Amino acid sequence: MTSAATVSAGSGPERPTDAVTAGPPLASPGELLRRLRQRHPADPVTHVERVPPRIGVPAPWPSWAPEELRAAYARRGVTTPWRHQAEAAGLAYDRRHVVVATGTASGKSLAYQLPALATLLADPRATVLYLTPTKALAADQLRAVAALEIEGVRPACYDGDTPRAEREWIRRHSRFVLTNPDMLHHGILPGHAQWSGFLRRLAYVVIDECHVYRGVFGSHVAHVLRRLRRQCARYGRADGPTFVLASATSGDPASAAGRLTGLRVTAVTEDTSPRAGVTFALWEPPLLPPDPSTAGSGEPGPELTQVRRSALRETADLLADTVAAGVRTLAFVRSRRGAEVVATSARRSLDEAVPGLGDRVAAYRAGYLREERRELERALLHGELLGLASTNALELGVDLIGLDAVVICGYPGTRASLWQQAGRAGRSGQEALAVLVARDDPLDTYLVHHPEAVFGAPVEATVLDPANAYVLGPQLACAAAEAPLTAADLELFGDGTKEAVAALVEAGALRQRPTGWYWRHRERPEVDLRGDGGAPVCVVEAATGRLLGTVDGGSAHFLLHPGAVYLHQGASYVVDSLDLDDGCALVHPEEPDWSTHARDVTSLSVVSVRSYVDAGPVGLFLGEVDVTSQVVSYQRRRIATGEVIDTRPLDLPARELRTVAVWFTLSPGSLIDAGVPPADVPGALHAAEHAAIGLLPLIATCDRWDIGGLSTAVHPDTEAPTVFVYDGHSGGAGFAERAYGMAASWLRATRDAIAECGCETGCPSCVQSPKCGNGNNPLSKPDAIRVLDVVLTNLPQ
Repeated sequence: MTSAATVSAGSGPERPTDAVTAGPPLASPGELLRRLRQRHPADPVTHVERVPPRIGVPAPWPSWAPEELRAAYARRGVTTPWRHQAEAAGLAYDRRHVVVATGTASGKSLAYQLPALATLLADPRATVLYLTPTKALAADQLRAVAALEIEGVRPACYDGDTPRAEREWIRRHSRFVLTNPDMLHHGILPGHAQWSGFLRRLAYVVIDECHVYRGVFGSHVAHVLRRLRRQCARYGRADGPTFVLASATSGDPASAAGRLTGLRVTAVTEDTSPRAGVTFALWEPPLLPPDPSTAGSGEPGPELTQVRRSALRETADLLADTVAAGVRTLAFVRSRRGAEVVATSARRSLDEAVPGLGDRVAAYRAGYLREERRELERALLHGELLGLASTNALELGVDLIGLDAVVICGYPGTRASLWQQAGRAGRSGQEALAVLVARDDPLDTYLVHHPEAVFGAPVEATVLDPANAYVLGPQLACAAAEAPLTAADLELFGDGTKEAVAALVEAGALRQRPTGWYWRHRERPEVDLRGDGGAPVCVVEAATGRLLGTVDGGSAHFLLHPGAVYLHQGASYVVDSLDLDDGCALVHPEEPDWSTHARDVTSLSVVSVRSYVDAGPVGLFLGEVDVTSQVVSYQRRRIATGEVIDTRPLDLPARELRTVAVWFTLSPGSLIDAGVPPADVPGALHAAEHAAIGLLPLIATCDRWDIGGLSTAVHPDTEAPTVFVYDGHSGGAGFAERAYGMAASWLRATRDAIAECGCETGCPSCVQSPKCGNGNNPLSKPDAIRVLDVVLTNLPQ
């Protein structure tokens, strides 16, 4: 969240002066965009949207706001709140649970700081707990609260980076503790006796960026919050703390906040803060010229497929161009590796133009050590850095005052995230530029040619399901380990709790006694909130023992397999060994001229069918499936050309996942009637599967990396040609259910995206997938259209 807005348009922190610029100041975002477009012979911009500025609507300070607090805000340049801030703060001060869901830079922080700090001033024993999904945001909010200099508040961050020597002091003395759901789950609630005084006096729980808590992660956090409420009640806080939630603009925020907290929540959604205008461009990288070495071969094949310039390279060039023009820019890149590649490429280009200018660009991502992250945030805020290539670690409310432009490398998966990222620019009141650079991907291609799907559609609702049995059971086990479950707790944890408790008793995890259900084991349950596949893996330089960073357990097979190239702040390393049991990968410095790309194989079996639609030759199903996947090899590719050097085998353990899938089947006769001969069925289904996965984020709150798929000409469980699309999280995440409910719309968009693509045989913009374990083979674009025509003709609309 940003610090609170002010009435005067020019107030707020002073923008740091840039020490180095390489170009004259630009008159407007439109002028900057014109210069960027001139770099290409063919205009890469498919659409420009002008988001107009908005005038703010102020409101008087609430009568209950103490003068000391008003004076503290005045010293920070805040003379009066905006109307939505005052409304939300008033509801919270009246002890009503509230969610404020307004745009980026609308000052949501004041909406919760004002009632929380006013209560701390009025009651010297009261406490506040602030929860955030990222450490960067907690550090930013700590700076904001500490800067108000309110005596006796003693704000402090309590997370995995907090030195153990400081933790006891924070438990005893801090009245405004900033942490994250992971630390609440792993550290605070298991040690609730040590936190009893804090929990007994807990007046407010602030849940920042609550739209992030979706899918399996959100369902876990929902139960962590119920466990928190339970412990507060046990220590005498019978009425419980007041929950104040802050969210980006989202669909039905009151309902989502209610599912998250288990409470009745009032929503404040009218954004009354001022907003500078934004010029928002959709940018499609140009097609690369054909390879002269294959142009005359006369052999159709993959080498003649249309290939667009990499979105990573395009983003790196845009970042370099804007920095060279003295424009402070943040580039959002979807992967950690991509952020490193963009930063490295931009630095190289800038140093070639102006030696030393590349030092003003850096990468930022999860996995860096705490000191590195804090230093990068400080350097960007103070203008020492002009450009930063970041993962979505900086998407959330860190107050990045003074940014002029944002470049978004690939659609981030939801419109909510898109607007969050675009909103990082223009935060000190000046006009801003935002550019969405399309990847060579069906969804990105569809969006840049259908701007109404970006600018004309409402943002998504936050999807979470606390009743998910794969979440509820483990969370009840955690609650029982903290204190025996009682009959009253069954209502607190909601639907499915009785059945889940019975299953835990049958499995021997709980023992029922007259006073409740008791945890039977000495060790606590091991429950991973984020569903990322286990504990982080440390990346260690073998020769020195230096810890470079960490990679989440779910990504280690792909990013840290033996032979993988690992990038860290522009330096390149090659992995020597990966020890999954010890959670450690040993690496050595090396600058190879190739990159590595892991490949996996997947098998799937149907466990049960929840629901189905019988549409004659077509069947549509929703149910549980078991998915087994294994990384089996990796390719080495030339960095300069993308040429595949070789494929090397890997011996890594398989991973098993029980989840929810949507799938459709077709009769063999319907495919023959549609002109798809049996020999071409595998390629037709494979192509349709890839495109369907790519387009699912259009109607579900996910991105293609949250979901997986499988297609086969005859599946043993369906005995028919079948395409599966499944949630990539244990127990499901709600994406497959959404696809099942909107199958006609989803598959219609899939069919249109394939048909409208200008390629002849299929390309990354329509049916090729960047995550295909079979090397995008076989694929048949025209037959995929015929398959989807059969489905859409028979499926009820």
